[in-house]
Amino acid sequence: MSLVMDQQPIEPGIVLTEEQKRRRRGRSIALALALGVFVVLIFAVTLVKGPAVLIRPM
Repeated sequence: MSLVMDQQPIEPGIVLTEEQKRRRRGRSIALALALGVFVVLIFAVTLVKGPAVLIRPM
């Protein structure tokens, strides 16, 4: 099926139920929180190690 960029597909595609939308939102929030915790952890470790993290033998 070939579509021109400005044409909409005839088929509606996948339509999610309210339960599926709620679960997807919950997974998205959980992933965002996990990523945020990871970033904060890496930042905290960098602060604890201090500038010595940049001084290492080649």
